[in-house]
Amino acid sequence: MKQSTEQKLSMLADAAKYDVSCSSSGSKRTNTKDGLGNATGMGICHTYTQDGRCVSLLKILLTNHCIFDCAYCVSRRSNDVQRAAFTVQEVVDLTINFYSRNYIEGLFLSSGIFKNADYTMERLVRIAKKLRQEHKFNGYIHLKAIPGTSDELIHEAGLYADRLSVNLEIPSEESLKKVAPEKDYASAYQPMNYLARSIEGYRQEKKLIRHAPTFAPGGQSTQLVIGATPENDRHVLLLANSLYQQQQLKRVYYSGYVPVSEDTRLPVITTPPLLRENRLYQADWLMRVYGFSVHELVDDQHLYLDEEVDPKLAFALRHPELFPVDINRADYEMILRVPGIGVKSAKKIVQARQFGKLRQEHLTKIGVVWKRTQYFVVTADQQYHWLEMKPEALRQRILGEKTTPKNTTQLSLF
Repeated sequence: MKQSTEQKLSMLADAAKYDVSCSSSGSKRTNTKDGLGNATGMGICHTYTQDGRCVSLLKILLTNHCIFDCAYCVSRRSNDVQRAAFTVQEVVDLTINFYSRNYIEGLFLSSGIFKNADYTMERLVRIAKKLRQEHKFNGYIHLKAIPGTSDELIHEAGLYADRLSVNLEIPSEESLKKVAPEKDYASAYQPMNYLARSIEGYRQEKKLIRHAPTFAPGGQSTQLVIGATPENDRHVLLLANSLYQQQQLKRVYYSGYVPVSEDTRLPVITTPPLLRENRLYQADWLMRVYGFSVHELVDDQHLYLDEEVDPKLAFALRHPELFPVDINRADYEMILRVPGIGVKSAKKIVQARQFGKLRQEHLTKIGVVWKRTQYFVVTADQQYHWLEMKPEALRQRILGEKTTPKNTTQLSLF
């Protein structure tokens, strides 16, 4: 029976919810006089941006048909689900119609695999090309780069998309082979490495030639499924750090494993590991923004992130020899390692102490979370009160001050 566009949209938007590798980007694709839409500053995502804006995008699969039989995927070949597929023109029309009605600000397009990687990727590229060239669409476009796709198609995708993502999915190739035997890391790293080289090449060309074309200005990202296989947090963060350093990824996304089928290769769980997912995002943020190394967050004695306290506080409690920090003398990097002090606050502290000694009242006005910071700093008017308290006792004191109900479902970043 022929499916309507509305029926396809219902199925393929629902199937796309498991792909979390989309967010605001660094793209600044501005509108033209005869164009439609724009992707500015913060980019487009299906969440809240850093400045508090809630932005939306059309997030769909081109199809949930797939030749692969990955145990963790709802669209796996052997899964008994209703199948659907958009045509290229249907996705183009949906994007333009939704944007014109102010429903969305961009497109996030992923897909199952039709026949092979190139066959599927060619259709994703055609959609982006039609939007850019025929409809002069300057809004945000995020395309999934299919592992195993030829360099030529990846290159063309980079010319039309703001961001591309190649999902590794499982944190080790050994585990990937067990739950998705038809996949391998080489197929995923091929387009990742090509994108890394091309993005840097176009960036250098842009410095020399003002009107040189842009190439994936929002960079590339990936997604790791957490909890479906036995890798610990140390393994996951080492992999993420490697991707940031070697493939120059903008973001690594962590998705708590959601049971979508009964398979003996996968663990039996009742709820996704959301707290573990949240801790990994916190640790990832500390690595990317605060300059923490992986071994400062997890090591041979602590293979998993602490579930009771955030990674920054856990680091401070494990290293009492580094604290208290003299807020009027410590360097910027050490101030960043104090719980309760963020990047903006640390910069303000360094600037403000040029004009005089900082006291507790100054830190509070700057925006420091004094309730947390007080245990780890020395100010001009207050000495360290907790020098004699052992780390475990201090930990229990801090945990005892928490007022958030235990049954809350909202997890804060820090």
